[in-house]
Amino acid sequence: MQHPFTMSNTITTTNFNFPNQKSVYRGKVREVYNINDDLLVMVATDRLSAFDVVLPKGIPYKGQILNQIATKFMELTQDIVPNWLIVTPDPSVAVGHLCVPFKVEMVIRGYLSGHAAREYALGKREICGVPMPERLKENDKFPTPIITPTTKADNGEHDADISREDILVKGIVTEADYLVLEKYTRALFQRGTEIAASRGLILVDTKYEFGKTKDGVIVLIDEIHTPDSSRYFYSEGYQERQDKGEEQKQLSKEFVRRWLIQNGFQGLEGQSIPDMSDEYIETVSERYIELYEKILGEKFIKADISNINERIEKNVLAYLENR
Repeated sequence: MQHPFTMSNTITTTNFNFPNQKSVYRGKVREVYNINDDLLVMVATDRLSAFDVVLPKGIPYKGQILNQIATKFMELTQDIVPNWLIVTPDPSVAVGHLCVPFKVEMVIRGYLSGHAAREYALGKREICGVPMPERLKENDKFPTPIITPTTKADNGEHDADISREDILVKGIVTEADYLVLEKYTRALFQRGTEIAASRGLILVDTKYEFGKTKDGVIVLIDEIHTPDSSRYFYSEGYQERQDKGEEQKQLSKEFVRRWLIQNGFQGLEGQSIPDMSDEYIETVSERYIELYEKILGEKFIKADISNINERIEKNVLAYLENR
């Protein structure tokens, strides 16, 4: 019996040639086409990255899920922060204004989880120049959310923690701009926290990316509040699990990271990526659909994936020709 998911119905790489196309940037998950130094066509592929490594197989519907969550949250936050988005001509594609991205990612953490928890377990009580209180357990809430930026690494390089002080001293971002980035980061996290709470979720931590338009306006770019850029816990039972020292029930791609760690892979030199069976890929796809439905509070409608590349090309060309 043929397995329902094959490589042809996931999109792991693209090779489009749109009118007035200047260049293509291939990130870990997204491929971005520059149209006439004016528009960006951002294709959310089905690639899955963990520990800064792109895994060999695509996850069906993942690109659509990320794109639609990000689009929805751009709409839900545009009253507090302007963003780059113009239109989504295809379930897996966003088109927006060309921006010059800031060379930092703004990570904000409401809880001691993930990377911060791993650092804390090593005895560190400071991250990115920000102190962390003593006597915290993994997944405890911080008294106030902390901003822990990272450098934006080139392909294949690891993003690295950096302090606000270093960002300013090295001139990566001007002080005036950085104050705006911090203000926007806190406002977005607050809004994301409120929306998550209304869905029975806790927004644990997330990252935002910003850029400047040709007119010098700072805008939100890339993605927002997706399971790839954010960690969510279920709020029901959160405190009981903390009190008992149990793992939190979470919605994020952390479950993939855990699976990789259990199978001997953390992106370190000499380690090879464990084989992901079709059955495992299917469970990852199902988890992403669950994430979508929980985060947005609506049913996920699967797009036709019989020939994704053809579908995307047709939809993007129709938009570019008619705009």
